[in-house]
Amino acid sequence: MSTSQLILASASTRRQQLLTQLGVGFNVAAQHIDETKHPEETPVDYACRMAVEKARSALHTLLAEDASVVLAADTIVLCEGEVLGKPANKAAALSMLSTLSAKSHWVLSAVAVANHQRESLLYSDTLVEFRRIDTTEAARYWDTGEPAGKAGSYAIQGFGAAFVKSISGSYSGVMGLPLFETAQLLAGFGVATWQAELECALE
Repeated sequence: MSTSQLILASASTRRQQLLTQLGVGFNVAAQHIDETKHPEETPVDYACRMAVEKARSALHTLLAEDASVVLAADTIVLCEGEVLGKPANKAAALSMLSTLSAKSHWVLSAVAVANHQRESLLYSDTLVEFRRIDTTEAARYWDTGEPAGKAGSYAIQGFGAAFVKSISGSYSGVMGLPLFETAQLLAGFGVATWQAELECALE
């Protein structure tokens, strides 16, 4: 079993909860980077670059001989070619929900795992179909406080689940951390899943 310390380069409580499901111990080190999309960048390239840059940012703060493994992720919502990020305010959130209403959209989640020697990257894409959302309902949803800080202005694990007509792909990816891909990447760096439970069982 690896003795490397895993660091999650994200302040997202959703990602922390999902990573806990894999049974790995970790520390949190939120990163603040420039998340501006490059003009000619594809949505997939954008999500992947963000994940990698967050991981590199976290590694930059560690000593060169540090044995830590860093995990970072980025999730974007793509509807009709438009990248829907986190809403700046209520008006932006309502506009995004109107865009998503009665349509299908893609949720792209990229995961990067790295140490001082190497880095690896995987991503998942999930197709989500929304039912129709009227303006009054969208406004009530905003008032719950849930859309703020969420890509696409919704959380599938919360009240936003009521909008989801169907999903094809990774549910955890829509939440912000695709667990299948994450487990694969961690295994490649010697970080075993469910180690927290196993360690507790041995005590």
